[in-house]
Amino acid sequence: MNQQQIHQYLKRYFTANQCDIIEEGEGHLSVQLTVELDKELMNRPFYWHYLERTGGTPQPMRVTFITDETKTNEQIKGEKIHFGSPRLHQIFASTRKFGRFIRLYEQVSPHLTKQTSLYPWLCMNFKISYQCDRKKDLFLSMGLNLINGTMVQGFHDLLVQYNLTPKLPDFTFTLSPIIMPISGMKRIEHYVLEDLHRQSHDWANEARKRWEKDLALLNHFYEEYDEKPESYYLEQEALQEQYEPKIVVQVVNGGIFYLTKALLKPSS
Repeated sequence: MNQQQIHQYLKRYFTANQCDIIEEGEGHLSVQLTVELDKELMNRPFYWHYLERTGGTPQPMRVTFITDETKTNEQIKGEKIHFGSPRLHQIFASTRKFGRFIRLYEQVSPHLTKQTSLYPWLCMNFKISYQCDRKKDLFLSMGLNLINGTMVQGFHDLLVQYNLTPKLPDFTFTLSPIIMPISGMKRIEHYVLEDLHRQSHDWANEARKRWEKDLALLNHFYEEYDEKPESYYLEQEALQEQYEPKIVVQVVNGGIFYLTKALLKPSS
């Protein structure tokens, strides 16, 4: 997940949770939190407890996130955020808690006077973890057109082109899906698993070689024992747990996006 993807993810997260975007640059985002998100993210339980007891006026915080220092004026101060940072993991967890599924509509021109149809796209965002004695995490975003079955990889990046709103815009109507969302989810999940099977897994073979090397060292250490002690089996089990290669696929979130285009292509 690169910095631009993180920036857009944050923007969609706060927009979907009814927060106002106060200021936005290529490398930063300033947001006015709602009461709910202030309580969720800012760790101010004593403030909110005092306010509830005294009946004071809530003043949720305004926060600025720096998503790319190279594109941000030095005078702008804020919290640096990147893939793997505690704050981003907190927001991922918040997404899972408040709702892993959102519905947004493309904001069409306000000058339209005729009805415009919007195509339903199902989006699923995955975190794919390649795990052994080393670990690598990747972010995968898949989109499926629920009318014609077109499937697009990197869907989240394509959504950057669109101005989205949680309310259906005037002079628009949504097309009813031919592919039901549950069926669409199964299609996407099947595609992701098949794609993983097709990939090269040299990393797993290398992990097994390191595993065999350490196991040989363990056997050498205990070779003088006629009957292996319990510690040998415990260490053997620990080596297996440490080195055994596996791929963990986790659905981070998803949603239905109604867009004016039936087909999406990467922006030039």
